[in-house]
Amino acid sequence: MMTGAYLEAARLKMIILVDGFITTAALLLAHCLDQQVKDCCIFSHTSGENGHVKMLEYLDAEPLLNLHMRLGEGTGAAMAYPLVQSAVHFLREMASFESAGVSRE
Repeated sequence: MMTGAYLEAARLKMIILVDGFITTAALLLAHCLDQQVKDCCIFSHTSGENGHVKMLEYLDAEPLLNLHMRLGEGTGAAMAYPLVQSAVHFLREMASFESAGVSRE
């Protein structure tokens, strides 16, 4: 189910926040079916679970956080979400040098 959800989300050009070991395993299968699915992914954290680092290396993915959590229940994604949300706000709302009247000299 998660693999199919990843594929559909990528087809719709949605942002996919990938959590830990289980979600990365599902993404790995989706990636085997369509390598472009990874273009929509943001990896939340590096899990403390055996094998997670290997999957991330295979996918050439660099997670936002490296806290070695093994809590499950989407805790890595929950911690990374505010970072993603902040980045979106900065990109959308932060003034440029020109709009703020900052001299380049």
